[in-house]
Amino acid sequence: MFTFKRGASLSTKKELTKNLKIEALPAPEIVFLPLVKDAEDPYRLLVKEKDIVKKGQHIAAFGKMETNVHASVSGEVLGIAYRVNFLGRKVPHVKIKNDNKNTEVFMPALTDNCSSEDIIKRVKEAGIMGMGGAAFPTYVKLSPPEGKKAEILIINGCECEPYLNCDYRVMKERAKEFVEGCLLLQKALNANSAVVAIEEHNKDIADLLKSQGIIEVAVVKAKYPQGAEKMLIYALTKRKVTAGKLPIDIGIVVSNVQTAYAVYEAVKRGKPSIERVITVSGGAIANPKNLLVPAGTPINEVAKFCGGYKTPPKRIVIGGPMMGYAEYSLDAVMSKRTSGVLFLTNEEINTNKMTACINCARCARSCPMKLMPMHIESGYLSGDFAAAKKYGALHCMECGACAYACPANRPLVQSIKISKKMIKEKKL
Repeated sequence: MFTFKRGASLSTKKELTKNLKIEALPAPEIVFLPLVKDAEDPYRLLVKEKDIVKKGQHIAAFGKMETNVHASVSGEVLGIAYRVNFLGRKVPHVKIKNDNKNTEVFMPALTDNCSSEDIIKRVKEAGIMGMGGAAFPTYVKLSPPEGKKAEILIINGCECEPYLNCDYRVMKERAKEFVEGCLLLQKALNANSAVVAIEEHNKDIADLLKSQGIIEVAVVKAKYPQGAEKMLIYALTKRKVTAGKLPIDIGIVVSNVQTAYAVYEAVKRGKPSIERVITVSGGAIANPKNLLVPAGTPINEVAKFCGGYKTPPKRIVIGGPMMGYAEYSLDAVMSKRTSGVLFLTNEEINTNKMTACINCARCARSCPMKLMPMHIESGYLSGDFAAAKKYGALHCMECGACAYACPANRPLVQSIKISKKMIKEKKL
């Protein structure tokens, strides 16, 4: 079975929502569409306060690798509101009051004989970005540099994070549209082949996907972080993305399940990227669900629709428990990159106290990148960031396998993240 070396075996907790069909969360009375990505990109605002906008209307664009932002509801623009995002930063959001008329303005659908250039242009117009978490503009990924050729398109359906089932439900409930989106991505890239990778616990949909079109389905071993780009590429092709290189350098492009579905909607329906499916789970939420959520919906609206809390959550996590972000405010909103919201009880989080490193090397044995996290942490603690760099801090993908394996409960990922920041600031 396809797999990679090292990694961790996790308790999946997927049974909470795996068999629950996707439900549409009604658009809230007010949505807040963020205007800043991770890199503090400048933006161009195309609307002003008191403007009336339609659902799907182009309202802003990020200036760096331009990514369009569209209204997820119809209604009145109330201006710019500064709210805390999932990274804890106070950033500008376009505030729109929903008029509940659901007036839409979509683009015309493209014809079946559209060219690869037509598809790429539409993907850019629709504001589609990587919906697996990275939020990298998809049109850029579909436009390899001169001299680079995409031989293989891999659609990452592994969903290796515990609790999350949103991609699985999209593949199961919208198989035809999803596969058509995969084939459109393949056409845009002019790739020789396309393969959808799913973990073995989701192999029940393998035949379903194969029946929808000419596409290969690979069942991979359920192991964390199987869904990480470099790990998945190695598992399927045995090709290695070396340090400083990108998948396209070895002839591969990796995309996400919901990115492929968004491409289908943009090309075949003219619909911009204004919503996505997320998983809402955890022991503290009354009714776990898989939800289709408009972009800009606050967390508290999601919690309310799921029946509120069975018990006050000890921690709220945006994304999965391994690579997600702990929230301290319900002001944060759902975005295109949000795969889930977890409302976790005390029993579902690690409350054990940190102790001294016992030099067991379990962190190194679990690291899929073959790094030595204990030495990176040592460099961080001593302020020797050159040593942290020497032991590979910049190559860490922050999957958290090391921290999960650590019996001393060392905050290894946090140490590595800070080390990366300091290495860049000091230009080491």
